[in-house]
Amino acid sequence: MAEFLGTGAGMALIMAVQGLMVIAFVMISLLFLVYADRKVWAAVQMRRGPNVVGPFGLLQTVADALKFVVKEVVIPAGVDRPVFFLAPLLSFVLAVLAWAVIPFNERWVLSDLNVAILFVFAVASLEVYGVIMGGWASNSKYAFLGSLRSAAQMISYEVSLGLIIIGVIITTGSMNFGAIVAAQDTAYGLFGWYWLPHLPMVVLFFISALAETNRPPFDLPEAESELVAGFMVEYSSTPYLLFMAGEYIAIFLMCALMTLIFFGGWLSPIPGLPDGAFWMVAKMAVMFFMFAMVKAIVPRYRYDQLMRIGWKVFLPLSLAWVVIVAFLAKFEVLGGFWARFAVGA
Repeated sequence: MAEFLGTGAGMALIMAVQGLMVIAFVMISLLFLVYADRKVWAAVQMRRGPNVVGPFGLLQTVADALKFVVKEVVIPAGVDRPVFFLAPLLSFVLAVLAWAVIPFNERWVLSDLNVAILFVFAVASLEVYGVIMGGWASNSKYAFLGSLRSAAQMISYEVSLGLIIIGVIITTGSMNFGAIVAAQDTAYGLFGWYWLPHLPMVVLFFISALAETNRPPFDLPEAESELVAGFMVEYSSTPYLLFMAGEYIAIFLMCALMTLIFFGGWLSPIPGLPDGAFWMVAKMAVMFFMFAMVKAIVPRYRYDQLMRIGWKVFLPLSLAWVVIVAFLAKFEVLGGFWARFAVGA
């Protein structure tokens, strides 16, 4: 068996199994994320939420997914059929592809790239094509306007996200997620993580992630009061399900990025407790809870307000932060200070 695994076919089999494990984790998590999302909204609104299908309503998301799968696919007249069906598939595949470089523990990663952050943002930036293709191919003014809104919104806030992460890259000196987490491994537990020295940017990153994933209060490409359902208005059944699954997977990806970059990844928050994948998943769950709470309690912004914040507030602040971090790194202020708390220092 060991000899077979050492061959090309064996290596391909190992990679296929590892890829399926990552996909299985993401898809199973997706079912419970939607359930948790609805339960949080229900708690804020003082109602019960899903509680009938399965124990405690846990199978409600499965029932909803099956409903979408078995429904008839309605194709409006005049659509560009190849592009119409390629758009949701592209959005879904790209959202899953980014998980190939996300580590859950030390060396628990499908592809340990030295430029993992660059890979994630390259793949995430391509997701806007699925939105534009869906809006264009639908042959509907509402869908097309929604896709244009989404493209402008995603591009605007990707700039802020990229600049914020540049500050972390300068501090660490690496674009590898494992190296970033290792740099946060100090003798002071959670107080040694990057959320503390980069505190202002953690807030900006969270808000920018909401806008990047079209999450309320920035779900303006899908504003039902203005654009019915935005770029997805002409979609039904499985294609609509792929769009929605892609959005939730992208949201969960942002939770993973925040965990790895600012909150220590798989590191234990209390010195002495063992590190592990449990901490990684638990922190991601906390991040998603914050996403759900924002949707439940914050009213929707106007589109002009959203774009003004992105270009006139977040962009200058994140750019100024890069300059500040680069200045501190030049004189070894931040690196020297942080090195005193490192394990073994």
